[in-house]
Amino acid sequence: MYQLVIAEKPSVAQGLAAVLGAGQRREGYLEGNGWLVSWCVGHLAELADAAAYNPAYAKWRKEDLPILPEHWKFTISPDKRDQFDTLRTLLRREDVAEVVNACDAGREGELIFRTVYALAGCSKPISRLWISSMEDEAIREGFTHLRPGREYDGLHQAALCRSKADWLVGINATRLFSLLYGCTLNIGRVVSPTLALVVQREAEIAAFQPEPFYTVELDCGGLTLAGDRKASKKEAQEAAARCQGSAAVVQSVERREKTEKPPALFDLTTLQREANRTLGYTAQQTLDYLQALYDKKLSTYPRTDSRYLTDDMEAGVPALVEAAASICGVTAPETVLAGQVCDSARVSDHHAVVPTASAGKADLEALPIGEREILRLVSLGLLRAVCPPCRSAETCITALCAGDPYTAKWKEVLSPGWKVYAQTADAEAGTGPDGLTEGQTLPVAAVKVKAGKTTPPRHYTEDTLLSAMETAGKEDMPEEAERRGIGTPATRAAILEKLVSAGFVERKRAKKTVSLLPTPLGTALITVLPEQLQSPMLTAEWEYRLKEVERGTLAPGDFMDGIAAMLRELVETCRPVEGGAVLFPSTRETVGRCPRCGGTVTDGRKGFFCENRACGFAIWKDSKWWENKKKKPAKSIVAALLKDGRAQVSGLWSEKTGKTYTATVVLTDDGTRASFHLEFSHE
Repeated sequence: MYQLVIAEKPSVAQGLAAVLGAGQRREGYLEGNGWLVSWCVGHLAELADAAAYNPAYAKWRKEDLPILPEHWKFTISPDKRDQFDTLRTLLRREDVAEVVNACDAGREGELIFRTVYALAGCSKPISRLWISSMEDEAIREGFTHLRPGREYDGLHQAALCRSKADWLVGINATRLFSLLYGCTLNIGRVVSPTLALVVQREAEIAAFQPEPFYTVELDCGGLTLAGDRKASKKEAQEAAARCQGSAAVVQSVERREKTEKPPALFDLTTLQREANRTLGYTAQQTLDYLQALYDKKLSTYPRTDSRYLTDDMEAGVPALVEAAASICGVTAPETVLAGQVCDSARVSDHHAVVPTASAGKADLEALPIGEREILRLVSLGLLRAVCPPCRSAETCITALCAGDPYTAKWKEVLSPGWKVYAQTADAEAGTGPDGLTEGQTLPVAAVKVKAGKTTPPRHYTEDTLLSAMETAGKEDMPEEAERRGIGTPATRAAILEKLVSAGFVERKRAKKTVSLLPTPLGTALITVLPEQLQSPMLTAEWEYRLKEVERGTLAPGDFMDGIAAMLRELVETCRPVEGGAVLFPSTRETVGRCPRCGGTVTDGRKGFFCENRACGFAIWKDSKWWENKKKKPAKSIVAALLKDGRAQVSGLWSEKTGKTYTATVVLTDDGTRASFHLEFSHE
């Protein structure tokens, strides 16, 4: 009898098979030593499109909304069919006694496996491989301690609810608002609130009115004292005049020692933020590089929201630190404070991202530069986290001159601690004169007035937007909420990329900073969207409720009922914003109405397309059907086809006769593709 192991992708399956001794290659799987090891290709099966429930749903009509399937259907893309068939055959083999779910240890991995398992009609016992590293030893340890699959039923239900909720909001809200405004407006459960954050920030910047302020500075021979901000230039000049040729009297000298703890280890989001800030990488690039490092056994599991290791890993931390030092080309800290990075109570599904022990021996020069830099960043994070705090002394001087207070402040590093491994210098560090005492008189050598302006909020970068997504709605969530904010560490990169690809957000570089700015389309969309679809609070609440589903404290049906109720109310109550249509102008010439969704068909470079991009209706200018007749579908012909479903066309060429003829071209559309046939007059 065999045990069947199913991984999420071929590269992982090969790594598992090597450890298990399954070295014989078969079509779509590996075999050996009592194991069969196969793989999915990401999501082999996904929720079917609306038309799978009713062919009428191929056309977009408001009267069909909301679309709320009673029994959900899945579809398998043609390019993945062969691998699905392989898995189904393996799952049904009589000599397979048990199935091991070795897909990525998280919500999505659970969904990928369970969907294939269910569609194959399998009922065999499930065990779960749950590992955070692809190192051989971690794999062996994981297979020694396989967990019962039923322990992850809640995780699967949460993943399925998330997938269904995204489908429902995407299908219904996208169709509703696209129909209301006559163009494709992709609405998403998490995409739209994220877009709202970006649009709101730009509105704050646009509305900001800078206010001037003035500061008086006194040069006291090696010490610069600054006064309070003043609203008017005249007031500042008067204060400066009073100090000219005068002296400042020291009122107080305060020296305070401060201790700055090292930052915790990286989770995915904090790593993405750091990589964006220091390396300029997008969130998706960082995730891709980190995933590649995980597959190569050089770093631990990427999609984590934990910043600590488990308690049982404490003994192995020094070896990881040595590997990290080797990767960075630096000396390891003399004392490794392993205990301060280990706390099992603060680890959820996976521990923090750290390099593996074997990474220190890897040929780093053979890695692509992106992977190399991310591995170095992960390693620096570990080196910093196991160091003692940074100790510094802050000195603050207060003095009076001509009746006004003036101050100076500087910080002296006493013991750098973790900042030995900091990538940037401390901007606050500096030195000042020694021996200053209360009552001491400081002659004023020079006085100057500095002008400044209040500044608006900064444009979002991926660093700051990821932070905003992580904390969105936090203040309104219960203290015990385990998951807050918009999206999860695993999904936030994809959310940002979707906003860019949909044309709602653009990346704009200014010097070394890349900002995320809303496009006119993105701003227009948020202008017309109702509050419940753009509120970060709603999405944060949904993430919290999904966590409750995972824990088993909320029934999946109750979660889905809440989504359905919101969509029913949305369809019933939502009306187009007065004058909203002008926010979505088309830049292409209109040819007619779409026979599929009722949207606008416009003339494009390669064909005539429905402006509702999610609809997909198109009449291509270079299609085979027209090419065989040596005729291109002119604008006038397409207009007639869209209006009447038919058009009389002359100059059609016959391959049989070698002559041209006139006939009626008839347009038919099955909801998936437009096609044509000819009708001839018999007069």
